[in-house]
Amino acid sequence: MNPRLSRFAKAYFDDKIALAGFIGVVVLILLAIFAPLIAPQNPYDLAQLTIVDGRLPPGSEGTTGIYYLLGTDEQGRDMLSAILYGLRTSLIVGIVSVMLALVIGGVIGLISGYVGGWVDAFIMRTVDLQLSIPTILVALILLATLGKGIDKIIIALVVAQWAIFVRIARAAVLVEKEKDYIAAAQCQALGRWRILFTQLAPNCVSPLIVMAAISVAGAISLEATLSFLGLGVPITRPSLGLLISNGFEYLLSGRYWISTFPGLALVVVIVCINLVGDRLSDVLNPRLDT
Repeated sequence: MNPRLSRFAKAYFDDKIALAGFIGVVVLILLAIFAPLIAPQNPYDLAQLTIVDGRLPPGSEGTTGIYYLLGTDEQGRDMLSAILYGLRTSLIVGIVSVMLALVIGGVIGLISGYVGGWVDAFIMRTVDLQLSIPTILVALILLATLGKGIDKIIIALVVAQWAIFVRIARAAVLVEKEKDYIAAAQCQALGRWRILFTQLAPNCVSPLIVMAAISVAGAISLEATLSFLGLGVPITRPSLGLLISNGFEYLLSGRYWISTFPGLALVVVIVCINLVGDRLSDVLNPRLDT
């Protein structure tokens, strides 16, 4: 077995909390993928909704015979189904935005650290400027300009997150480019870009992967915040954040389930992803290589 893969398996199986987080992430992803097959109803197909079943408490049976395990919202929408569909949207937004930010920021950081000079100075001043502005403010400004939509919020989250990946990639390059294998590659007269992407990049990817794993939770939290404020995904493709927002006004009237259950689902998602990312930082730490 590959030594790194073996260490990955050992690290998670030796840490029960990390293993629980890993299993949780796998289960959540499977639930999101198979949501149309698992959910009792399509919560956004108006033909399947019955307004008479609106705001039923958890464990109620509707007029159509559907058992609402987690209750319904004001439109008679099954909350379990809504959470499964909302989970799918939240994970798509979080994962896609972080992967794009990783690729864009990673490439720019590699170039910045390896080329140096005025190119490095310009890029890093831009990164410093970006990081001096709160992430949520950057996203709010962009969404106020771009409008609602999954593609819009992904763009906003990419712009809000790319800078941190630039800084991490650059720091990794500054360490790696002083090592002997880079000097050997230069002695072989390999081109600058070939050295950058075939020699340096593979050895700089570990800290980027760790940061990406942790950033997915942050991106999902940020998307939920923006959707709660009404600037995130459209109501036709709601996320967990939008579900929380929809039920918030009913909390004081005792209909807690409309907002509470999506909120608990969001907490579980973030905790599981953070547990995996935290353990991943140990697994991919180059100093642990044997």
